[in-house]
Amino acid sequence: MKILVDADACPVKRIIEKIASELKIPVIMVIDTSHILQSDYSEIIQVSKAPEAVDIALINRTIAGDIVVTQDYGVASMALGKKAYAINQNGRYYTEDNIDRLMFERHLAKKQRRAGNKTSSIKKRTKENDSHFEESFLQLCLKLKGNPS
Repeated sequence: MKILVDADACPVKRIIEKIASELKIPVIMVIDTSHILQSDYSEIIQVSKAPEAVDIALINRTIAGDIVVTQDYGVASMALGKKAYAINQNGRYYTEDNIDRLMFERHLAKKQRRAGNKTSSIKKRTKENDSHFEESFLQLCLKLKGNPS
């Protein structure tokens, strides 16, 4: 098992590394060439800025049982298709039960934007978001390592 992070805009990289290092789980963070990232713990993979390059590099390295951290529903869907686990930066698990609805909502929002309508704005990140992610992520890691708390 390893953790793969869609790291370009991921606000919880340090939380991921903290938990992963405590549990001795390897981490791969994938970024494009417009970002700079250094880590003493994670393997950093830098790919081109081509559309979907980070997504493709991340999914190509994903196998069953891995954990994928991403905000992207498409990446989460592909991870689930590979029998990996997927979680977003706020601690929401992507599952077979919710991914179809999320993908459909993304499709509707894209249609709204193309029609010139404004969709919901991004809310400022809070400490509660970080706390919820940390709790959910830790529980997932412990479950997969066979140590439910």
